[in-house]
Amino acid sequence: MTEELKIYEDKMKKSYDNLLEDFAGIRAGRANPHVLDKIKVDYYGTPTPIQQVGNISVPEARIILIQPWEKSLIKEIEKAINMSDIGINPTNDGSAIRLVFPELNEERRKELAKQIKKLGEEAKVAIRNIRRDANDKVKKMEKNGEMTEDDVKKADKDVQKMTDKFIEDIDKAVENKTKDVMTV
Repeated sequence: MTEELKIYEDKMKKSYDNLLEDFAGIRAGRANPHVLDKIKVDYYGTPTPIQQVGNISVPEARIILIQPWEKSLIKEIEKAINMSDIGINPTNDGSAIRLVFPELNEERRKELAKQIKKLGEEAKVAIRNIRRDANDKVKKMEKNGEMTEDDVKKADKDVQKMTDKFIEDIDKAVENKTKDVMTV
């Protein structure tokens, strides 16, 4: 594969990695500290990731415990969690914050499965757009005389092979995450 096509493979890999990151934020009935990854706490006027202002642990299967390094941050952490879209109300005992994850009901599991499928489809569209960009680049190089017809055919095959691999990986990831969410 030529260097020119390597950048498109990197872009496809980033799209796939973003999907996995999004999946990490979807809770499957068990406590997963990754649901807090996108939450920022106001720390002396600076939005700071929640992981940098306290210790996060999972003492039980459905509980996340957040122990701030400074007690004065408890209210700020609570506020940040309430404003986020994780849908869990924090309880605070004065020194730590607990997030108790309820069991997911059947309806919520189906909603999450739909969301997972939608994220998977969006990732596939991104991969196909990258494929289109790569194919356009190959055509432009052929037009400018930088590639022979045989090189173009090989590049097209390489791009399609790359696309198929990432689409397959996305399908597997969607299937695994859906199975994870639907398991009671």
